[in-house]
Amino acid sequence: MAERSGDWLAQAKRDLESAKSQKREKFYEWACFISQQAAEKAIKAVLQKMGSEAWGHVTIRLLEALEDQLEKKSELKADALFLDKFYIPARYPNGWGEGTPADFITEEDAEHAIDCAEKIIRFCESFFTGSRTA
Repeated sequence: MAERSGDWLAQAKRDLESAKSQKREKFYEWACFISQQAAEKAIKAVLQKMGSEAWGHVTIRLLEALEDQLEKKSELKADALFLDKFYIPARYPNGWGEGTPADFITEEDAEHAIDCAEKIIRFCESFFTGSRTA
């Protein structure tokens, strides 16, 4: 497989910008889902840069593959856990007992999801820049 970690990180950053746009337009469920996607892609970028193949969509599991590298373990893990809650329920009505994701996901959820994704992306960027801060 070709090493394309830079492409993965670039797409993660673009996804984050998309999440911010979705939030501004009040599509909070999509802001949350896209934030999860941004974090997932950023972590996959790091794993690929390190020579690993990353499969799956659960950001907490992907992040655990970097356990030895985590300086702020609990904070970033909590961010990943928060984001993982939106992988399915933010997109599908059957993720809820009734109604649509838009009925349950709030502006505050979107703000927090974007913040979580930003922190994970900053951590992942440190593997590319050499500065190891989360």
